[in-house]
Amino acid sequence: MRILFLTDNFPPEVNAPANRTYEHCKEWVKSGIEVTVITCAPNFPKGKVYPGYKNKFIQKEEIDGIKVIRVWSYITANEGFLKRILDYTSYAFMAFWVGLFVKTDVIVATSPQFFTAVSGYFLAIFKRKKWVMEVRDLWPESIMAVGLMKRNLLIRFFEWLEGVLYKSADHIIVVTDTFKERIKERGIDPKKISVFKNGANLELFKPRGKSSSLIKKHNLEGKFVFAYIGTHGMAHGLEFILDSIVDIQDKFSDIMFLFIGDGAEKDNLLNQAQDLNLKNAIFLDSVSKKEVVRYLSLMDVALVNLKKSDTFLTVIPSKIFEAAAMEKPILLGLEGETKAIIKKYNAGACFLPEDKCSFHRELTTMYENKEAYLNYIQGCRNLAKDFDRKVIAQQMLSTLKSI
Repeated sequence: MRILFLTDNFPPEVNAPANRTYEHCKEWVKSGIEVTVITCAPNFPKGKVYPGYKNKFIQKEEIDGIKVIRVWSYITANEGFLKRILDYTSYAFMAFWVGLFVKTDVIVATSPQFFTAVSGYFLAIFKRKKWVMEVRDLWPESIMAVGLMKRNLLIRFFEWLEGVLYKSADHIIVVTDTFKERIKERGIDPKKISVFKNGANLELFKPRGKSSSLIKKHNLEGKFVFAYIGTHGMAHGLEFILDSIVDIQDKFSDIMFLFIGDGAEKDNLLNQAQDLNLKNAIFLDSVSKKEVVRYLSLMDVALVNLKKSDTFLTVIPSKIFEAAAMEKPILLGLEGETKAIIKKYNAGACFLPEDKCSFHRELTTMYENKEAYLNYIQGCRNLAKDFDRKVIAQQMLSTLKSI
């Protein structure tokens, strides 16, 4: 069997879509599947091409048996609506033309920016092959959730296009149960929608001692570390976290907050931290996938937060699975399906999004109640076992074979 996978994020990028696609494709190759990924030059999130790569018309490489074709695209930082649209559409256009010359049995195109899915749709028509739409985010709903756009003529066009893609796809794969319900409400047959949630590579993300060299490097000796690792974007509500932790920096002098990553809001957050004269926050740039594991070892608690919005009730941040796999309890600022998972496994504490009192209360409990903290660690172990990325990849492959 041959699979053609379209995604605009792929390693060496380390964001959630890149990791998910890579981990799945790697397992499929091990099962004897020929996998070709069409992506672009790695540049997320700063809009700068990674060392060793060029934004050329076409460049090819092989990663762990996966055939990777990188196509030219308009490259910009992960900020600004119009520039990102140019980025998305240029990749989709190039992926379509290059995809015409790739032999395949089935096409998989992953959203949230569904211009990639549009490319998969037209490739399926021209190549007379079945295609699968993977929905990792409800787009354009998420655009409105972060305030980039209000519902207007353009958004209505995107919503119409979204519906066309759902109906035309031979199968739809989603990452949350709520996504399936939302798409079903659009009149789509639930039988053609499968749920394959995110998970963690349990061989890579596993318990380990704190890196003594990193502790020394960042002056974290004797500190209880809450860490956020990921994109610093408009959706993540990190400005609320900064406003909240300034109130406790004198009360809890041995608590430190570590923020690792880049994104559209990074500069604003740095300025905010300076204005607040924060002494309990450290900001670091993005690190490689291997380094992420070392930095995950530094934390005592994984901080996961999103802005208060009904849209985000439907999402499950993939970072909860990696933290759980490393037995790092989660402090969650999110309602909906994610909260249900954390509560089910008792893998951490949950505070009301953008509610300072709730945040301070749960943070204090995690820091002071050692018995509860140890119970959360056991909950993380149980959660990780049920979300093994290898198992999920094989289940998804079985679905692709049956289409």
